[in-house]
Amino acid sequence: MEKKIILDKEYLKIANKVSIVTIIGNLILFVFKLMAGIIAYSGAMISDAIHSASDVFSTLVVIIGVKISSKEPDKEHPYGHERLECVAAIVLAIVLFITGLGIGAKVFENIISGGYKNIQVPGILALVAAIISIISKEAMYWYTKFYAKKIDSSALMADAWHHRSDALSSIGALIGIISARFGYPIMDSVASLIIFFFIAKASYDIFKEAMNKMVDHSCDEETENALRDCVINNPDVLGIDLLQTRTFGNKIYVDIEIIADGTIPLYEAHEIAETVHNDIEQAFPKVKHIMVHVNPSR
Repeated sequence: MEKKIILDKEYLKIANKVSIVTIIGNLILFVFKLMAGIIAYSGAMISDAIHSASDVFSTLVVIIGVKISSKEPDKEHPYGHERLECVAAIVLAIVLFITGLGIGAKVFENIISGGYKNIQVPGILALVAAIISIISKEAMYWYTKFYAKKIDSSALMADAWHHRSDALSSIGALIGIISARFGYPIMDSVASLIIFFFIAKASYDIFKEAMNKMVDHSCDEETENALRDCVINNPDVLGIDLLQTRTFGNKIYVDIEIIADGTIPLYEAHEIAETVHNDIEQAFPKVKHIMVHVNPSR
């Protein structure tokens, strides 16, 4: 139990560190891109700046979700709070989609009404801002993804993809700005519309992954085979009658029925079950709960 508490504290520490770094980065990018979009007359860059602002909110949602999900089990929640991290990821996906929808609706109306014809050609500052945004957001994506995989955080991974969607939207903004400077002002608006599709795709992927974790499903075959190998290496275990696993947020629950010598005393069978339990817990940090049932050999 003490080891699991230490792991949870480390999990929370890493998630908070990553979140603070990305919040500071996104705030700087938001201000820079907004100013660049206004000064250089680029609607695509202003849309991209709004996207960066939504990143700040989404990261705050991640911090709250991770903090709540790391709480220890209590009387009302005996199995813990891990699924609340998935709830945070779902909220993030919805916010991301609404942000993109607002951008898309405004730009679509601008294209239909021909409003883009009255827009000034974007200045060189908008180009510089787009390039800086692409590099910065891609770096944030890899940074966040690395730690999301390290601690297996669905909310942090959702935030990583949010960064990637921002990088892709900045690429769209860059193409639109370049095209507008070459005499195609409509491309600045088209780029903003493409940004919406990137945002919508990212929000769908985040939502789908979070929902999959909300619904109990078994671990992958590789993990289950590793669990079997861990148990069967115990010389007192004669076989395995049943192995069932289910994911709960980013944690794993295991139910296993092992076969032991039917002639041994009950306390010895109990000791075998305890050893199996401890072996799994030591070898698989993500396993939160293990139920071991002993069947007598025939």
